Amino acid sequence: MGMIDRIAAIAGFERREQDTSPLDPSWRALAPMTGHFAAASTRAAENLSAVLACSTVIATSLASIPALVYRRDGGSRLEAIGHPLYRIARQGVSPGMTWPDFIEHLVASALLTGNGLAEIVRGANGALTGFRFLPWGNVSVVELSSGRLAYDVSNGRGKARRLLQDEVLHLRDRTNGSGVGVSRLARAAEAMQTVQASNTFARKFLENGAHPSGFIRSATNLTDKQISQLRDNMAERHSGAANAGRVGILSAGLEWVQAQISPEDAELLESRKFGVEEVCRLFQVPPPLVQDYSHNTFTNSETAGRWFAMFTLAPWARKIEAEFARSVFPSSGAYEMELDLSGFLRGDPATRWNAHKIAIETGVLDAEEVRQVEGWNPRKAKEQVL
Repeated sequence: MGMIDRIAAIAGFERREQDTSPLDPSWRALAPMTGHFAAASTRAAENLSAVLACSTVIATSLASIPALVYRRDGGSRLEAIGHPLYRIARQGVSPGMTWPDFIEHLVASALLTGNGLAEIVRGANGALTGFRFLPWGNVSVVELSSGRLAYDVSNGRGKARRLLQDEVLHLRDRTNGSGVGVSRLARAAEAMQTVQASNTFARKFLENGAHPSGFIRSATNLTDKQISQLRDNMAERHSGAANAGRVGILSAGLEWVQAQISPEDAELLESRKFGVEEVCRLFQVPPPLVQDYSHNTFTNSETAGRWFAMFTLAPWARKIEAEFARSVFPSSGAYEMELDLSGFLRGDPATRWNAHKIAIETGVLDAEEVRQVEGWNPRKAKEQVL
C-alpha cells in the first residue's frame, strides 16, 4: 500500500474504479463529479483552503478590471459611454449588486461548478437594464428538441421558471460537447480526492492524536469495563490539540507502545504542500499568489503577476467578452465589451516608461496617446481646466 493509499485508508476513503458512465444532461452544482471526490456543493469544495484561495484570486482579479464598451465605426473604435452596459458596469447590475460583485459571483461559480449563470434583465422596450445572478445549484438544464438549451430555475420554495438560451448570460468552463460546463474539480477528481484525504488525515490527527501516539499494553487481560474506562480516561486527558504534550501516567503494569504511523512517517506535511501545488496547477494560479512561497524567489515573484494575467486572467476575460457578445449585443451590431487587462500587463514603472519612450521615438505613439494609455487626461484639456 502506497503512502497516499495509507492516508486515504486512515481518513476513511475507499479506492474505487473510475466512473466512466455518460453524464446526465441536467446538472446541479458539482453534480457531474466522477471518481472518488464527489463534493456535495461548492461550499464543501471551498473547505479546501487552496481551492478557495485560487478561485478567489481569479474571481476578484477579474472583478477589479475595468469593463469598457466600444462601438466600431469603420476602422475605428469609439468608447460608447451612452450604451446601457457602460452605465451598468459603473452603477451596478441591480439595486443590490455592484458590477464587481456580479463578475466575482459569475466567475467563482464557473470555476467551482463549471458554470456561471445570470438572467439578462430588459425593460418594456427591450433595452438592457441589468443582470440577475442565478446560483448554479438552483438550475437544471434541459436540451430542447431544437438542440438549444433551456434553464429551469428553482426559487428554493418548490416553484421553478424556465429561461431560454437568449435570456441568460452563461459563462462556462470546458464542456463535454453538451453545452454545459464541467467543473475542473470533477475533471481532476483523483487529485482532489488525494488532497481531501490529506486534509482529513491532518484534521483527524489533531482531533484524536495523543502525544506520544500509540497503544497501551497490559500484562494481564482487561475486562470490557476496564478497557472502556481506560479509553475514556485517555480521551479526556490526552485527545485534541489543547492536550498536546500533556504528561500521562500509567500504572497497574500498563505499558505505552509507540505507534508506527506518525505525520513524518506518512509525509503528511509534504503531501499537503503537494496538494496546494496540485490545486494551483488545476486553476493555473502561480503558487505565490495564494501565499505558497516554498519555491519562491525574487525573480519568479516579480513575474508571477504578469504570468497570471497572460495565462489565467486573459483566457477568462476573453470568455466573458465572447459571452457578452453572444447574449447581450445584437449579432450584427457594432458594439463590443472589453475587459482592460493593461493594468496587469504594464510591468514595473521603469520598464513601462522605457517602452513608452521607444514607442514615441519610433512613431508608434505620440505623447498624448501615451497619456491616454496611462489613464491621464490630454495635456490640452488639463491646461484649459487650469
